Amino acid sequence: MGLLRSYRLRLQRKRWRIRAFRKRRELSPRADRTDRIRPGDILLFATVRNEKVRLPYFLSYYRNLGIRHFLIVDNGSTDGTAEYLAAQEDVSLWGTGASYRRARFGTDWMNWLLSRHGSGHWCLTVDADEFLIYPFCDTRPLPALTDWLDASSIRSFPAMLVDMYPKGPIDAVPYREGQDPFEIAAWFDSGNYTIRRNPRLGELWIQGGPRARAFFADDPARAPALNKIPLVRWQRGYAYVSSTHSLLPRGLNLVYDEWGGEKASGCLLHAKLIDTFGPKAEEELERRQHYAASHEYRAYLAAMRQTPDLWCKWSERYINWRQLEILGLMSKGNWA
Repeated sequence: MGLLRSYRLRLQRKRWRIRAFRKRRELSPRADRTDRIRPGDILLFATVRNEKVRLPYFLSYYRNLGIRHFLIVDNGSTDGTAEYLAAQEDVSLWGTGASYRRARFGTDWMNWLLSRHGSGHWCLTVDADEFLIYPFCDTRPLPALTDWLDASSIRSFPAMLVDMYPKGPIDAVPYREGQDPFEIAAWFDSGNYTIRRNPRLGELWIQGGPRARAFFADDPARAPALNKIPLVRWQRGYAYVSSTHSLLPRGLNLVYDEWGGEKASGCLLHAKLIDTFGPKAEEELERRQHYAASHEYRAYLAAMRQTPDLWCKWSERYINWRQLEILGLMSKGNWA
């Protein structure tokens, strides 16, 4: 990479860090328990809005995985989300009514909290409908993975977003608070993915799956990106550039092996496509706080009016992480 490009990326990273520092003023502490964070704790960071129905299972899932503290921004919820989170002893909560879009879709808020509280910790940044799966997750807690990453001098761990969906109409089975969403959304696309490398930042750009074929069939290039780097051994100089799709310094994005073989990777099982999807899409389209004037949510609503059944010839029922590895959607690399 040329010196000029390297210089420009350093300037951009400085810019994102300055933005995050300024955006800290938009966050008001609702329940600050960060004094309870201990060295070695794995931390989870998230921005949420009106997710109360999802939160009991979300928190339970990640507590069982090994998360010790949750640092969450509530962006103007009206369904009791903030009150529920403030009552959780392992949650630190900030509230804001500021524009999600003008905070680069929450990235500025996350970058500030990561810089302020995440430095020196393994930090997992996810949405409330994303559930991390990694090699041996059925027998080894998350600290076992991060210990191995530390021993291997690996600073960042990627996870492909795998959209899960039911067999039959999305809204046919109501989701109950506290329920495992994958009791309903048990299917995923075993194929139908494209991958390319972004030469500027070095990350692999992945698209496809049920949202691409059902909602963006006429313009697949506009389908959501599925590549994420959610787990990072954070240092104060780091910054997410575009959600959790890419970071600076650029080396954090080089999570694949360029010399043959495979590096370890995981998946984020995405529980978006259940009966809460339609009302959520309507709310977000009305708010117009998402990327490109919320074109993604316009596509969702247009297709939802036809009550789509996402099940197809690529559909496979989820069993476990080994199944995803066999299909090439994740890898244990040389972690044995």
